[in-house]
Amino acid sequence: MTRPQASATPCPVMRTVDLVGDRWTLLILRDAFDGPRRFSQFQRDLGIAKNVLSDRLAGLVAAGILRTEPAAGAAAYRAYVLTEKGQDLFDVVIALRQWGERHAFTPDEEYRPLIDRTTGHPLPRLTYTRPDGSGVRPDETALGELRPIGSPRSG
Repeated sequence: MTRPQASATPCPVMRTVDLVGDRWTLLILRDAFDGPRRFSQFQRDLGIAKNVLSDRLAGLVAAGILRTEPAAGAAAYRAYVLTEKGQDLFDVVIALRQWGERHAFTPDEEYRPLIDRTTGHPLPRLTYTRPDGSGVRPDETALGELRPIGSPRSG
């Protein structure tokens, strides 16, 4: 069976997974939100092979998720910075983190929660709500008809 080209499908999940869905790419994004910006920092923190890191960073730059700029205080080095498009992946990373907190640890294991710097408290669980504030459950959703991205909502 051949894998369909993500760019040829109307599925936003498939297109997103095609861009950021492998282990190393997601871990690079996690670290990019946490602070590392230089190749050597990513390499050291992740323990990833240099050729794999180079490939994933190049893909993220090509996709417009990261950009490079001169590293502070080191003209010969480049820093990798999240673009606005990259920062829009924050909810994805938080959702993965929060799922892991609930399902990938035993009750007695320790982990480092993500803290809101303003309040000093761990982030509240990410949930989806309607304009009236009521929660939306998975069984309350359905796929709509095909329409261009950015078109007004029907109905």
